[in-house]
Amino acid sequence: MTNSVRKVAAAAATAVLGAALAGCGGGAGAPDAGREARMGTPAASASASTSTSASAAGAPAASPQAGAPAKPPTMAPGPNGLTPVFERAKQRTDKTVALTFDADMTSDQGPRAADGEHFDNPALISTLRTLKVPSTIFMTGRWAEEYPDQAKSIGTDPNFEIANHSYSHHAFTSPCYGLPALDGAAARADVDRAFAAFKQAGAVNTVPYFRFPGGCYDDKALRALSTAKVTAVQWDVVSGDAFAKDPVAVAEQVLDGVKPGSVVVMHCTRSAAPVTEEAVRRIVPELRKRGYRFVKVSELIDK
Repeated sequence: MTNSVRKVAAAAATAVLGAALAGCGGGAGAPDAGREARMGTPAASASASTSTSASAAGAPAASPQAGAPAKPPTMAPGPNGLTPVFERAKQRTDKTVALTFDADMTSDQGPRAADGEHFDNPALISTLRTLKVPSTIFMTGRWAEEYPDQAKSIGTDPNFEIANHSYSHHAFTSPCYGLPALDGAAARADVDRAFAAFKQAGAVNTVPYFRFPGGCYDDKALRALSTAKVTAVQWDVVSGDAFAKDPVAVAEQVLDGVKPGSVVVMHCTRSAAPVTEEAVRRIVPELRKRGYRFVKVSELIDK
C-alpha cells in the first residue's frame, strides 16, 4: 500500500469505516489490531505496490458472452507468491472511477431473509442500468443462492461484472469487526464455493477478483488465497453508505474523495444501506460533470 493511499484510507476509516464494515457483517467494531490487519501488513503492502504486470490466470471457468471479458486482467503475484492487492489504478491521470457494490449476506442470515429482511437492492441495479454506469458487484455466494434470478440478471448484463466477496462473509483474519473467522483451508474453500454459487445461478460475467469481508486481511490470508489465482480488490474511497440515513452526506463523502483511478466501496443491500440508490443518483451526474468516466474494476486493473 502506498503512503498516499494509506493516509486516505486511514483518515476515512477513523470516521466511518468501522461502523460501515461492521454493518456488512453485523458485528461490533474491531480493535486497533483489526484495523491494522485490514490495511495489510508491510509485506502485504509490498505485494500491492510491486505487483504491476497483468495475467489472465485464474479466471473462473465460464462461457463468455457479450460484455464478459474473455481474459479479465489480474495482477502478478506479490513477493513470496502472495495474492496481489489492488486499491487504485496505477495510471492516475485518466479521469476514470470504479463504483463497486458489495452484495453482502452471511451464511447464517437465511432466517432473516425468510422473515422479510431485504439483502438485495433491485432499485439500485435498475438505476445503474438507467444511468448506464458500468459497475463491479462484489457478491457473496450466499447472496447468489438467496437471489439466484437477480444474480443471473446481473451476471449476464454487459453493464456489470460479478466479483467474489466470499461465500459466507466470514473473516479471513481476526479480529475483524466481530465476524467469525475462517482458517486457511476453509478460507480457500469459501472462495471456491462462492464462484460455484455464481455459476449455479447462471452468472457468466464473473471476474477473478476477490474482496475480503470487512476489508480485513494479512499476509496469512493473502497466502491462503494464493492458489485461487485471484486479485484482491480493496478501495481508496469509502462511501459511508452502510446504515446511513442521509443520501446527501453519502454523496458528498464520495465526491470529496474521488480522484482519477479511484475505487469506491458502496453496498447493494437494502436493509444495511437503504440510501445508496438515492446517493448514486446524485454522485453519477456530478462526477460526469467533472469529466469522469465510469468503468468496471477490470478496466482499472488493466491501466
